[in-house]
Amino acid sequence: MPGIACDEGQADERDKILQTNMAKLYFRYSAMNAGKSTALLQVAHNYEERGRAVLIFTSDLDDRYGTGIVSSRLGLKRKAPTYDAWFDFETYMRDQKDVSCVLVDEAQFLTPDQVRQLHRVAHVQNIPVICYGIRSDFVGEPFPGAAYLLTLADSLEEIKTICNCGKKATMNPRVDDEGRRITIGAQIAIEGETRYAPMCGRCFYDEKARAEPVALAKGIV
Repeated sequence: MPGIACDEGQADERDKILQTNMAKLYFRYSAMNAGKSTALLQVAHNYEERGRAVLIFTSDLDDRYGTGIVSSRLGLKRKAPTYDAWFDFETYMRDQKDVSCVLVDEAQFLTPDQVRQLHRVAHVQNIPVICYGIRSDFVGEPFPGAAYLLTLADSLEEIKTICNCGKKATMNPRVDDEGRRITIGAQIAIEGETRYAPMCGRCFYDEKARAEPVALAKGIV
């Protein structure tokens, strides 16, 4: 994948994963629009340019760019097999040969049992698993998959982005076409025009900020 560089820190991290005798389950989380898919595609590139195979999965719920497409806001895209609530990662991986790493996009949509399957893939099948996702929905409630990843992952890493006020964003409020907050609705909303505004905790709870329009960003929750 041309145009994606690997900095020294990422190379060191990759080498640690490759050299260890015990694989781990990693959870790399952030607020919306922080570049999680870009980071996933870069990790895949880093492995593959050294001749190592990876498997990328994404949720079948995410059809923003077509089903089975991992796409970054920078324009990078890649086809990937999808998982639904009944997909068994552990059984699937038993039939795979010479896979150096499993990468999971939109990992908040994993079921608790699937998170445990991936934990076993790492510790029993000795294949590193790196999951990318958000922790909470538009009203601040945890996704079950994210909650289990926070519990079972051997390594947690926050991918940072910022709120409009300049502070680190940790929340994912949903907004309407005018940028006003939506506080009622289904936990998962994946329409093409669904919008979110990554926000810090202070702005998320501030009544004045809640009443004012915010900058819009398209996305998925």
